[in-house]
Amino acid sequence: MQVQLTAVFRKVPEGYIAFVEELPGANTQGATLDEARINLEEAVALVLEANRALAEEDLQGVDVIREPFSLVA
Repeated sequence: MQVQLTAVFRKVPEGYIAFVEELPGANTQGATLDEARINLEEAVALVLEANRALAEEDLQGVDVIREPFSLVA
């Protein structure tokens, strides 16, 4: 199963601004639409990585249960 998110691209004089509606913090820009798309993939990966690192740091030494989570869209 694949989760579907919504990428939004807004044309500005400098190129394109891009963000994912469902993932706050996943924002970027690009001189071209293709560049903005590539940059947005990287921004999403970085946001997820940063959130995971923050959670791991916050939970260090705490007894927790971790398990896979699937989203049915």
